[in-house]
Amino acid sequence: MTEHMRSTTKPLSPDDRAQSLAHDPLKGIKVVDFTIIMSGPMCTRALADSGADVIKVEPPSGDTLRQRQPMRSNISTYFASMNCGKRSIVLDLATTAGKQLARQLAGKADVVVQNFRPGVMKRLGLDYDALAALNPRLIYCSISGFGQTGPMAHAPAYAPVIHAASGYDLVHMGYQDGVDRPANNGIFTADVLGAAQATSAIHLALYDRERTGRGQHIDVSLMDSVVGMLIYEIQAAQNPTDRRRQVYQPVRSNNGFVMVAAVTSKNLHTLFDVIGYPEGKSDPRFSTVAAKEENWTALLQIIENWTSRHSGAQCEEILMRAGVPCARYRTVAEAMADPQALHRGAFVELGTREEPFAVANAPYRLSDSNVVARALLPHLGEHTDEVIAEMLSADSAELAKLRAAGAFGPC
Repeated sequence: MTEHMRSTTKPLSPDDRAQSLAHDPLKGIKVVDFTIIMSGPMCTRALADSGADVIKVEPPSGDTLRQRQPMRSNISTYFASMNCGKRSIVLDLATTAGKQLARQLAGKADVVVQNFRPGVMKRLGLDYDALAALNPRLIYCSISGFGQTGPMAHAPAYAPVIHAASGYDLVHMGYQDGVDRPANNGIFTADVLGAAQATSAIHLALYDRERTGRGQHIDVSLMDSVVGMLIYEIQAAQNPTDRRRQVYQPVRSNNGFVMVAAVTSKNLHTLFDVIGYPEGKSDPRFSTVAAKEENWTALLQIIENWTSRHSGAQCEEILMRAGVPCARYRTVAEAMADPQALHRGAFVELGTREEPFAVANAPYRLSDSNVVARALLPHLGEHTDEVIAEMLSADSAELAKLRAAGAFGPC
């Protein structure tokens, strides 16, 4: 059974009214989604948010994340957060009938996205060359750890492996004090970055197709995505400096920690006035960028002498009011409940009325287009018959033959 967003009887705000008049920018675009786990599903969810018809092709056992906690209303909310707005079909790609159906669906699609290890889709006869021969307008996006070609192309990789291989983990470790091993992995930056890059590339290819009339292959590397994020570090690796880079460090409040980022001279002078240390404005230790970096520890001690006498909320309120960037350290739950997040509609509530849960919207707002997490929460294979009938004009007898041939898994 499909779940929907909870209904509301609240009057529409001006923003809600504007959104109700907006259009779906990718309406009419059909996406066949062979992806699993995280990087691929996040990419295709972004397409679904923009109104694309995303058809998630799953094996009979389903995407692995369907079984991951937390669970609400018999569905993994972790899975749902990356797959809402899609239709789910089951195809057994180990069978001839399943592979043939996949080829036929790709022949009708605008976009195919897959994140298997290079070579898997070719063995199945579902690689770009094979499908583009059937559908020259097809945009085919491959997401992998190291890219589709090269000496590492066939190496297995998940985000934690990419974090280690890219230099990201050792760079992060080098910015910490008193640690002797890289940090544990729990936030999968490589997957998030790869998904964002893949989504951007698909948009670009769709635009280019309007001019050329032809699709193309997109090759996204998680490794390249993470290395490319290390803007300063790439330059420092080629041109090492004689001093450690200035890093921003937390300072104590009387009930936790705050981050103060007085980046500009104006920020710093204002900060000195607010914390009652006006002499800091003429202190030679902080008069230039180089001097400030050289005396960074002393500066943090001066700041902490003030912040440690105030709560995190007080530090944030006083400094931000004065124009000095500052934030107390908060939990994810606190960030989700922030009035600014509520104002921007940063989250959408999905699930049942009895067991709702929130998922994040895209971080951008378009003035005349509707980009929002969609209400559809697909159960495994829920739309198989519907999609095959709709896209391939199969009637009930043909569906029965396909089922008997094992196209949808064991009978």
